[in-house]
Amino acid sequence: MHLLTAENITKAYSEKPLLKDITLNINVGDKIGLIGVNGTGKSTLLKIIAGAETSDSGDIKTSNKTIIEYLPQDPDFSDDGIVFEEVFFKSVPRENEEEEWMHEVKVKTILSKLGIENLTGKISHLSGGQKKRIALARVLINECDLLILDEPTNHLDNETIQWLEKYLNNRKGSLLMVTHDRYFLERVCNRIAEIDFGKIYNYEGNYEKFLELKADREERERNTERKRQSVLRKELAWIQRGARARSTKQKARIERYEDLKVRKAPEELDKVNIKAGASRLGKKTIELENISKSYGENKLVDNFSYILSRDDRIGIIGPNGIGKSTLLNIISGKIEPDKGEVITGETVKVGYFGQGNAEMNENLKVIEYIREIAEYLPTPDGLVSASQMLEEFLFPPSVQWTPISKLSGGEKRRLYLLRVLMGAPNIILLDEPTNDLDIQTLTILEAYLEDFPGAVIAVSHDRYFVDRITEKVFAFKGAGEIEIYYGNYSEYLEEKEEKEIKIKKEEAKEKTLNERKKTSKLTYMEQKEFEEIDDKIITLEEEIKQLEVKINEAAKDYEALKELLKKKEQLDNKLNETMDRWVYLTEKGEYN
Repeated sequence: MHLLTAENITKAYSEKPLLKDITLNINVGDKIGLIGVNGTGKSTLLKIIAGAETSDSGDIKTSNKTIIEYLPQDPDFSDDGIVFEEVFFKSVPRENEEEEWMHEVKVKTILSKLGIENLTGKISHLSGGQKKRIALARVLINECDLLILDEPTNHLDNETIQWLEKYLNNRKGSLLMVTHDRYFLERVCNRIAEIDFGKIYNYEGNYEKFLELKADREERERNTERKRQSVLRKELAWIQRGARARSTKQKARIERYEDLKVRKAPEELDKVNIKAGASRLGKKTIELENISKSYGENKLVDNFSYILSRDDRIGIIGPNGIGKSTLLNIISGKIEPDKGEVITGETVKVGYFGQGNAEMNENLKVIEYIREIAEYLPTPDGLVSASQMLEEFLFPPSVQWTPISKLSGGEKRRLYLLRVLMGAPNIILLDEPTNDLDIQTLTILEAYLEDFPGAVIAVSHDRYFVDRITEKVFAFKGAGEIEIYYGNYSEYLEEKEEKEIKIKKEEAKEKTLNERKKTSKLTYMEQKEFEEIDDKIITLEEEIKQLEVKINEAAKDYEALKELLKKKEQLDNKLNETMDRWVYLTEKGEYN
């Protein structure tokens, strides 16, 4: 069923056209991922659909009853606001005390899931990432027909992203979001909309299906252009024949030639072509010897040692605030450890790509910002000027003398990345590099890092990115403990899940053995049932989990979806009955 139409939307800033006659239809049940290169107008389109900004021309058509909730990329809050109140009182009013109480529980639950524990703290004391989480809670708490999210996974850790995935998958309303998290697109979306040269292309399916369909579309366009060029050459040869031949030419054929000549070839997006030379790296890199770091009672790193190899590819993972960025800062020399020593080789040249664009001076021109680091960059192909490198990073000469303040958030991140690489580092440290970088830039950055002739260490919550570039994982466990795992992030998660399942089984077995020792009035059959019931619960939970995956995959197949939902309801009921039985048997064994 149709929900909303953004029809013939056009928007320009000054002389720069951004959106040109964009039309986007949103239906009930659609979960749309909006993607495209930074600066193409994704966030602008979300603002227009949400009513936060007006278009130059075009219409948003919807019914009066359609309720929209919108999460902007940079949410605004009152400096005097209190965390809990900003979510509780900015949501839909409740009609009675019971609804009020239920709503309070829901607010506290969502804030907890998003990692917000201090509910009475002032908004003004929070970081930008924490404010984004509170804004996310504010839109998730309300029932709506269309949920619009701009970069919802930025500043979220892996566990929170996984929770948000599950939440959005179970949510009944429609969804429109901008995100560069490719696993998130893969697991949440059933439709991808791509903005490309002011046009919008729709693809049914998740991110993997989008890649297939886009490749097919581009191949068809290339074939059409090859045919056009072939016909054009033949017609040109015909036109260029002698005067005698020209006197007999048909008017229609000449008009066809003129039409073919002026017809535009399909535009191909320039790709960021990263070719940066690294400085020579000697045998000695960076050694961490029994380093520790605490802030007050909060122990972030405890007695950690590691010798960095010249070709290391390390991903650092863990919840927010646990010490990941602190470890990067210790490695780079930005902060000193409380204990231990960091030994850095003489040839080491660190390139640090941080979260905050390194206090970028936005009054500088784009090219001035790069020339502050180097006028020329040595590459395998010879010296490349700052201007040439800017062109490789999609900053043409017409943009290079633009003030940085005029760039989009994603363009600033891309510029900052170039500045880091212009220093020709031989060890690259990346702190949340995927925030605000578009998918195309990320893909090419990943390819560059694969061939980079030095060590790479990255803190990232982008699971796809960590999987692509890492061969080792530093997993923060809490209280300063860091576990080293040899493999990528997905492999680490699989092993972690296997360990957790094993522990649960052992705990269930131990519990069963303890129950056997208790004096109870359980009958022989009840005792036998009690010994087996934990395994039944685990099996049912796993079946429900697998069924939820199938439900997501069958989002557009309504008949299959209906059957799967029916089966899930049966399994949910069975699990509830089994849990009730477990409670009964446990209480009877303990108290009778």
